[in-house]
Amino acid sequence: MSDDAHYQATEEAHTGPIKNPKQLLLAVFFSFVVPILIIVGLVSYVVSGNKPSGAAQGDNLDLYGVSQQARDKDVAGRLKRVGSIEIRDANRPLATGEAVFKAQCVTCHGSPGIAGAPHFSDAAAWAPRIGQGYNTLLEHALKGKGAMPPQGGGDFEDVEIGRAVVYMANAGGGKFPVPDRPAAPAAGGDAAAAPAAPAAAAADASAPK
Repeated sequence: MSDDAHYQATEEAHTGPIKNPKQLLLAVFFSFVVPILIIVGLVSYVVSGNKPSGAAQGDNLDLYGVSQQARDKDVAGRLKRVGSIEIRDANRPLATGEAVFKAQCVTCHGSPGIAGAPHFSDAAAWAPRIGQGYNTLLEHALKGKGAMPPQGGGDFEDVEIGRAVVYMANAGGGKFPVPDRPAAPAAGGDAAAAPAAPAAAAADASAPK
């Protein structure tokens, strides 16, 4: 009896926990399939973490994780025209120097403004600049100087930027006149002068020698 119990215990110790095909299938499933599912889940998590912030849910991403919409936007940016044409009404009233100052200059030249820029009505800061003359100040404003970017080519005409320069300089002690658009040449004067020349030449030719 004791020999049979000893043999049975030895037999169970050598057979292991798998005793039928069902247990074998479960062991294979948990040994191979579950790790594969875990790996796939980790890869999906990593790929979703590299998804661009601008990509919306459901966007088709390429190999590098870039959406079609992002690629189209990048291509459009590369093909964008370098220059553009802006049509302005040449007969519109010019903006005042104060209006241009408040719209485009007050951030740097207002109070408190930005360090290094002459603040509005600060006579001590404007005195050496006023001594340079209006043309120099206008050139600095239009083309930029130091930390100040160019102000020309924006929403205002050059003469309007000049009006803002005069507005600030005069508030600091300057006496510059307010600039205006140059007067258009009279169309009738040139047209009348043109036929006058041939008439004078004809009169000289017909005069007695």
